[in-house]
Amino acid sequence: MTRRRWIADEVSGPRAALTGAHAAHLSRVLRARIGQEFDIVANGILHRSRVASITDSRVELELDEEIPAEAMPVQVSLLLAIFKFDRMEWAIEKCTELGAARMIPVIARRTDTHLASASHKRVDRWRRIALQASEQSRRATPPEISDPTKLREALAIPAELKVVLSEAEDQSHFRDIRPNTRGEVLLAIGPEGGWSEDELELFRSYGWTSVSLGPTILRAETAAIAATAITMSVLA
Repeated sequence: MTRRRWIADEVSGPRAALTGAHAAHLSRVLRARIGQEFDIVANGILHRSRVASITDSRVELELDEEIPAEAMPVQVSLLLAIFKFDRMEWAIEKCTELGAARMIPVIARRTDTHLASASHKRVDRWRRIALQASEQSRRATPPEISDPTKLREALAIPAELKVVLSEAEDQSHFRDIRPNTRGEVLLAIGPEGGWSEDELELFRSYGWTSVSLGPTILRAETAAIAATAITMSVLA
């Protein structure tokens, strides 16, 4: 039987701890018992562990031997223009499950003003969603979720391959890209309404490759999930 996997909130010597909602779920919902075994990631290292003490607000586990953790075949990161929060949360969850290494929320020209101003208050929630999705999908570490940034500041982030998805592109298709890299791949996903023409020109000036995902117009969250899945599959 596959053991549940957790990412520790605290680590001290040979012990790790789950606190807050983490602990409450383990103690109240899963009804964990002293001595029960779980896999836990402590300081980025996967261990087999045993429950040492339980309260509703804190569960301590004794760390046992290390377990080799499977590494992602490629580092896929997303430049994710901010869009409606419920849809963006869904994209963050699913791209985490698919193996995205990091996500950089970006304030684009067509990002709704209200969403842009409220986005900084959402970062902690996005990180919790990524953490929960990482545990569910048995990742060793959650993806990095950056603070929201302006597009021009994000364009200069270094990567082996940088691709911007554009509904206006009719010559270059995502399926035709055959990257010869095992470095980081950076994918830029536009907001509702897509990237503006001056933003696409800015991408080109920074050396990004513009591609289309196909003849249909996808919602932002669909494009993010599809591009992540395709990239992971091609480079795996």
